[in-house]
Amino acid sequence: MADQDAQDRNLPATAKKIRQAREEGQVPRSRDLGHLMALGMGALGMMVAAPWLAARLRDSLIQKLRFDASVLASPASMGERLASASWEVLQVVLPIGLLMVLVAVAGSLVVGGWNWTLKPIAPKLGKLNPLSGVKRLFSKQQFVDALKACALALLLGTVGLAYLGLRLEDFRAAIAQPLPAAFSYAGELILGGLALLLLVLAVAAAIDAPLQRHLLASRLKMSVKEVKEEHKQSEGSPEVKGRIRARMREMASRRMLSAVPKADLVVMNPTHYAVALKYDAASMGAPRVVAKGADLLALRIRDLARGARVPVLQAPVLARALYAHADIDREIPVALFGAVAQVLAHVYQLRATAGGAAAAPVLPELDVPRELDPHASRPPLPQEGAR
Repeated sequence: MADQDAQDRNLPATAKKIRQAREEGQVPRSRDLGHLMALGMGALGMMVAAPWLAARLRDSLIQKLRFDASVLASPASMGERLASASWEVLQVVLPIGLLMVLVAVAGSLVVGGWNWTLKPIAPKLGKLNPLSGVKRLFSKQQFVDALKACALALLLGTVGLAYLGLRLEDFRAAIAQPLPAAFSYAGELILGGLALLLLVLAVAAAIDAPLQRHLLASRLKMSVKEVKEEHKQSEGSPEVKGRIRARMREMASRRMLSAVPKADLVVMNPTHYAVALKYDAASMGAPRVVAKGADLLALRIRDLARGARVPVLQAPVLARALYAHADIDREIPVALFGAVAQVLAHVYQLRATAGGAAAAPVLPELDVPRELDPHASRPPLPQEGAR
């Protein structure tokens, strides 16, 4: 099952997975790049300080190799001289060593960047499990690291031996020279060999840095199931979100239906669409849609309007246009102002003639732009009996 899960992980890690990995200390680090920069800084420091180092070494040898009667009479002075020589060596080694450490840390940060976290050093009981330790020992990462370290050590050793073999006579010739010249010549030989080793490390670092990024990206790959689970945790379960949306639609529908009894009229088509309109000249710049619906919801709006004695008019084209282009609690489109004004005027005339003997006015033909009718582009339905 574990092998199957590993095979299914073929999707790149999400931003959340990468962020969690960084919090746990999983960032790409290139040891070869750190070694290269540290040794390079050490070589540069030695080259810059070479004249000063040669002078200090010469003076130190002259002073430490001088013996007199007072030294022979006081054996404890040998310890003092040894401590003094050690301090002089530390004065040279410590600054260069500190620079090498700082540069090595900077080289490590080049690949993965700065990442401050204490989780990697936190105690975990799972690390005490020998089976988990054996699994990590034979993991792909450990195998690649061990193979790379062996190959690099073999390559460095081969280059170093080859350089020593080629310059062996030069090292022998340095011994026969006077001490200052021998130091200078030997230093040149050592720096030449160090330059070759740095070149090998540079090639290894150029390979290792992108390799570490690739290995980390491979370890963080996710399966489709993991991506879905993460999406559920981040965005919520689709089932829960669906229920929430349904609940919100139900609440919005109830709020919309509660506004129908306060509307001025309802336009229908005649059963498929229903749009409730309200207009108050004192507070509104144009009529507003307070409710709209299709099919069963349209019938519900019609029944509520009739129960509240709100006029219900059959205006199919206008009802379709309002349903398609007008939003709830928003003013109607400007292109429908004329048609809605005709309907409102008709409703006002109906109210004026409701208590009198005059005949009810007939709803005039409404001026609805053809492009606002969603059914205008459809071909007409065939007449009954047509072939």
